[in-house]
Amino acid sequence: MDEVAARALDAQVAGCAAAHQRLLASLAELSDADARADSVLPGWSRGHVLNHLARNADSHARMFEAATRGQEAPQYPGGMEGRVAEIEAGASRTATELVADTRVSIYTLEAAWAGASATTWDGYGIKSHSDGAPRVRISDLVLMRWCEVEVHHADLNIGFTHHDWTPLFVRYDLDRQVMSWKARKPMGLTTLPEVIQKLSPNDRLAWFYNRITVAGVPAPQAY
Repeated sequence: MDEVAARALDAQVAGCAAAHQRLLASLAELSDADARADSVLPGWSRGHVLNHLARNADSHARMFEAATRGQEAPQYPGGMEGRVAEIEAGASRTATELVADTRVSIYTLEAAWAGASATTWDGYGIKSHSDGAPRVRISDLVLMRWCEVEVHHADLNIGFTHHDWTPLFVRYDLDRQVMSWKARKPMGLTTLPEVIQKLSPNDRLAWFYNRITVAGVPAPQAY
């Protein structure tokens, strides 16, 4: 890993760890009724979102641990079906159980980051769902996790919105989303619509994740 990539990785680890703490702080007063209430995601309660975040952290830790052994592990046992089943199975727990699980999963993942070797960071995991090739560099997982935390924190609908996403996260992830968007377009049609370019960076990233709509512009992707 070159020096520029290493500095970016350091910034992403620190940024995601801070996002983890903001999430946990938001959950401090979560009640059972709050956990049962709807999130902004169709068909998902806040319990579903929290259980997804916990299982996502576990899935990343699993890929890190395998990469340390020189192996490539699938993100979720049973693929997408297994992922869906895990999320559904734990979504109806009490608020105390959900928050405790979220906290343990966060610190398990952060311990995997701290214990990662050069072999780990140079390794790969196998994503359970991907727009492209399923293999993913372990070093790319930190920004992906940061994205999960920031976006789904807002999805909980507990006072944190996409306007609260941190500027550094938005900068890193906008670059990633724009590159992905351009890669899916035919040659010569890779310029973002002017109305999207005029949005604030946070609104533009929220549009990429279908968290806001813009009249006359098709939704870019599902997330």
